[in-house]
Amino acid sequence: MKKDSAWIWIVSFVLIGASILTYTIHYLIFRDLKYIFKYVIGDIAFLFLDVWLVVLLIERLLAQREKKAMFKKLNMVIGTFFSEVGLGLLKKCSIFLENATTLEDELKIKPDWGEKDFQNARMAAGSFSYQICFEPSQLIDLNEFLSSKRSFLLRLLENPNLLEHERFTDLLWAVFHLAEELAFRGNELSKIPEKDAQHIAGDLKRAYSQLISEWIAYVEHLKESYPFLLSLAVRINPLNPQASPLVS
Repeated sequence: MKKDSAWIWIVSFVLIGASILTYTIHYLIFRDLKYIFKYVIGDIAFLFLDVWLVVLLIERLLAQREKKAMFKKLNMVIGTFFSEVGLGLLKKCSIFLENATTLEDELKIKPDWGEKDFQNARMAAGSFSYQICFEPSQLIDLNEFLSSKRSFLLRLLENPNLLEHERFTDLLWAVFHLAEELAFRGNELSKIPEKDAQHIAGDLKRAYSQLISEWIAYVEHLKESYPFLLSLAVRINPLNPQASPLVS
């Protein structure tokens, strides 16, 4: 840190010294101090506009462009998450949703969907009343699935770039928390009391609803950036019980 600071000071003194030397040479040649002050004041006045242009406009545009490029890369990670965990988890959680049919009818994504369609789907998923119901013994299979994906989820959580994607980070924490709730109960899952079942139902609802919203956002991203991947995503849509990977 000290070396970096010393380097900045050295460069600053060199540049200021070069500026003073140049103005001194100008004065020695032309002997016109009024001209020098006139342009120094003019340069200082323009400096404020220069700072405004560079810092507030150009830097912000570059930051937005960089953030957009980073989110594009993060969507590759999100795609990997759905291939490895998300799609399977959506299918396994759907059996716990009593009113799944109502939601599935609204979320049968089609290749010709536009921005408005995806927006309506997100609103439907966000306002939907998720009615979670299960027998404790059904949690055993879900626990085994999440336990097998634990190392993958941990690697995702260790990725510092994902902190920039707040919505996906929240989803990861919701899934990881659900996995821990199930894992710590272990062999007791099949005989948990009613109060524990209600608690896990809340964790399931949180994870499942966020999974659905993120899946819709990811498919919309594919339509915008990678339309050749959209067809497969629509055909394997876990929110459509009639979905098939076969091209019909």
